[in-house]
Amino acid sequence: MHWTDGVACFCAGLFLANATPHFVKGICGDRFPTPFAKPPGRGLSSPAVNVTWSLFNMLVGLLLARAGHLLSGPETGRWILFAAVALFAVPTSMSFARKAKE
Repeated sequence: MHWTDGVACFCAGLFLANATPHFVKGICGDRFPTPFAKPPGRGLSSPAVNVTWSLFNMLVGLLLARAGHLLSGPETGRWILFAAVALFAVPTSMSFARKAKE
């Protein structure tokens, strides 16, 4: 596996992990922070904005996964993607848990 494939798989994991909460909140009709809220990342955006942001993240993530030969390359790419999801999801969940207590 070339190092650029690994970077692409890692970034794909970040984008795909970020897509998940925005998609879930959006289709549930809940407001959730996005970069387009006021203040960015802290204010709440509408469900439609969240679904749109999620779809953008999914598209970028899938394009990066394809660029990183995620499915056709060695299994290493899938482990790198998983590591990126875990490294993004765990701290993000702790951040939102603190925000909920505020």
